[in-house]
Amino acid sequence: MSQKRTDLNLPDTPFPMRGDLAKREPGWIADWQQKKLYQKIRKASAGRPKFVLHDGPPYANGNLHLGHALNKILKDIIVRSKTLAGFDAPYVPGWDCHGLPIEHKVEVTHGKNLLADKVRELCRAYATEQVAVQKKEFIRLGVLGDWDNPYLTMNFANEAGEVRALAEMVKRGWVFKGLKPVNWCFDCGSALAEAEVEYQDKQSPAIDVGFVCAEPERLAAAFGLQALPGGKDALAVIWTTTPWTIPANQALNVHPEHEYALVDTPRGLLVLMAELVESSLKRFGLEGTIVARTNGCKLGHLNFRHPFYDRLSPIFVADYVGLDAGTGIVHSAPAYGVDDFNSCKANGFTNDDILSPVQSNGVYAESLPYFGGLHIWKANPVIVDKLQEVGALFSHEKISHSYMHCWRHKTPLIYRATAQWFVGMDLRPEGGPSLRELALGGVEATRFFPSWGQARLHAMIANRPDWCISRQRNWGVPIPFFLHKESGELHPRTVELMEQVALRIEQEGIEAWFKLNPAELLGEEAGQYEKISDTLDVWFDSGTTHWHVLRGSHPDGHASGPRADLYLEGSDQHRGWFHSSLLTGAAIDGHPPYKALLTHGFTVDQQGRKMSKSLGNTILPQEVTDKMGAEILRLWVAATDYSGELAMSKEILDRVVESYRRIRNTLRFLIANVADFDPSSDMLPVESWFEIDRYALSMTRSMQAQAGLDYERFEFHRVVQALQTFCSEDLGGFWLDILKDRLYTTAANSPARRSAQSALWHVLQTVVKLMAPILSFTAEEIWLLLGKDAEDSVMLHTFHSLPAQDDEEALLDKWAALRTIRADVQKEIEAVRTAGQVGSSLQAEVEIRAAGSKFDLLASLGDDLRFVLICSKTTLTKAADEGAEGIIVTPSAHAKCDRCWHYREDVGHDAAHPELCGRCTSNLHGTGEARSAA
Repeated sequence: MSQKRTDLNLPDTPFPMRGDLAKREPGWIADWQQKKLYQKIRKASAGRPKFVLHDGPPYANGNLHLGHALNKILKDIIVRSKTLAGFDAPYVPGWDCHGLPIEHKVEVTHGKNLLADKVRELCRAYATEQVAVQKKEFIRLGVLGDWDNPYLTMNFANEAGEVRALAEMVKRGWVFKGLKPVNWCFDCGSALAEAEVEYQDKQSPAIDVGFVCAEPERLAAAFGLQALPGGKDALAVIWTTTPWTIPANQALNVHPEHEYALVDTPRGLLVLMAELVESSLKRFGLEGTIVARTNGCKLGHLNFRHPFYDRLSPIFVADYVGLDAGTGIVHSAPAYGVDDFNSCKANGFTNDDILSPVQSNGVYAESLPYFGGLHIWKANPVIVDKLQEVGALFSHEKISHSYMHCWRHKTPLIYRATAQWFVGMDLRPEGGPSLRELALGGVEATRFFPSWGQARLHAMIANRPDWCISRQRNWGVPIPFFLHKESGELHPRTVELMEQVALRIEQEGIEAWFKLNPAELLGEEAGQYEKISDTLDVWFDSGTTHWHVLRGSHPDGHASGPRADLYLEGSDQHRGWFHSSLLTGAAIDGHPPYKALLTHGFTVDQQGRKMSKSLGNTILPQEVTDKMGAEILRLWVAATDYSGELAMSKEILDRVVESYRRIRNTLRFLIANVADFDPSSDMLPVESWFEIDRYALSMTRSMQAQAGLDYERFEFHRVVQALQTFCSEDLGGFWLDILKDRLYTTAANSPARRSAQSALWHVLQTVVKLMAPILSFTAEEIWLLLGKDAEDSVMLHTFHSLPAQDDEEALLDKWAALRTIRADVQKEIEAVRTAGQVGSSLQAEVEIRAAGSKFDLLASLGDDLRFVLICSKTTLTKAADEGAEGIIVTPSAHAKCDRCWHYREDVGHDAAHPELCGRCTSNLHGTGEARSAA
């Protein structure tokens, strides 16, 4: 349209084409905080149905990375979308504040030899600083929440609440003290949770070791022989990659159902699994002959001698012995292997029988013959030499294999039997279901997004050992138990005493336990009891927040305890927070603390590689917000399918910026063209709208319904796709393209223009509210522009309610067919334009020859067909049949109207306005042109 004329309704808006997001977003955030937007949303939402997303607490250590941003933005999108969908959806952010990483940071900064009270003081101060840093960065992402009152696991009330959660589990009979092998890190000096273990390749010595039989006559009988042939020693040969465990060997294991062979070799009579004889002899560099065979079950309880200590190693049968490697005989050091431990316990070992020479720092006790004072990793070659010296070594090589490591220190772990506190997975208090059964039932009752998460969590619960909840650290919530010095039993009033401790912790924090004089609670009994110093596994902290946070922040809930509608975290939390929350929820309330679990993947670069400083492919959220704005990060999160890995790169971000610009430009057009529209006085009833405007309403309703379902299913990438398609194809590529002529050229207050504006207003309301959970800054910018009320917010409303109309399906079908025909016409016009015969589609005149229902369809638009096709003239001819149909495009021979740019034969019909066509003079000076469809 001509920019020279002043008699057109040209759009005007202060909404800028460029968002300038990085500079403007901090001001909007400050405005939200100043007017207490979160609190206003709570007030506006009061009385609605509740939707509770319980925040999985990030660890209070270090600046945010892209995974943090992804997680919090997803949560914000959900909370905002639920709010707009008509729910009361509070969001209380949280932080995990105890645990080894913080304690380790304090040790690195201040040294290791600090008093325990000082360590706790410094840890609390450090965690407080880190929370402040992370809170500021989360708020910068546009995340709305109760930032003034977040929950911290180190808040005194939460520390006390955690003690009460433990007391509930003690009361219900789930907690016991036991000696079991647990994951042990020498650098941490503590047991580790399953979730704190990762696997890396490690090079280890692999050795075959012979144990001489102490009962040759019984061995001969087991093989069906009168005596062992040749008067040779018989040896059971084991294979291991942990020579350091040989000093703690107390048994040998064979499989009860597999066949074993007695093999005559120059080194003696060797007992080997029959299927592994050939590979074993090859490894030993020996030749041999099988002289007898027997089943493993017949070897049970035969005694063999330890290679260098004066003790026996009996054979126990065990199903876990495999055929995949070694000799088919497993050396059993019950202190350093879970299967070994269970096998020995099943065969009558008491806790006192189990040898555990490795201390918490990885060094053998000084009393251990030959190796006392050595660290186990340095002892490996010394032990190999000792085995060589006593003639027990059959082979020695180095192998690389996957081995468990500490996820913090990246150093190898061991299993180590220590006295720890456990939550029993298979206990049946009062004869009821086991915790494993309760938890598995909870998994089945939970909805998973994506669905594969269910099988994964189910497998982890089905196969996990008892949960070791005790740690030997300073910075953690204490296990406030008193143990009888002689019997080792818990005080009979333990649950009652734990409540008294919780009351003190509520006032003074965990320090209250560590400085407590037992006599204050036990009186004269104090001398008979030991106050233990163990702390709780940090996964117990976050895993019990449903008990000590959810009941406080969201007190209304099920009678047996509140259940969050959703927990949302990364896929690693199937073995972390999802897992520990499930176990504590099942133990305390009999069900999970959540109704649904949503899992997102990890961020990677464009090549699918994990982001790391060494690769130089790291993109920090702070860099994106500083350069492009948090809005771009939010759009990237929403537009990416989070169920798998989420790729991020500069090129990907550039594409997101381009997508944002397209959406923003469409919105700018909508805003500009309703600038002079007051819905209270200018809105027309739907039945008087032009047909194409009613079609736009139908399209908008259809898109809104689909987007609503996608929000409900948490499929935000589909919402983004729907909005992008709607803006670019349905609006920009069709309706708005056609609408420009009517908006600009008809009289400002004419029914033709007000029909268009009525539809535009509803479309704008719908789109702004649908995009608000994702493009939160832009939605607020538009909302304040539309409403001109500085105290208002799009988040104080719900998704737009579109006016009803009849026959929408028929409208959608009709205009879908018209759009197909229009596309065919546009192709023909483009061909003529490319040939240089017309400059624009308005210079073209189009004849359409159509048969049957197609003719009727086009005829129903009358002369408005030319507006739909954006040409100056259309001629509709009835064809005899489909074979005679066609589209003919010819250049117009008429003059161009200076105002509407149409080429019309009546240009100049009015001598007073020689540059105008008939409809423009009518629109400007007469009653206005007659049109009703488009």
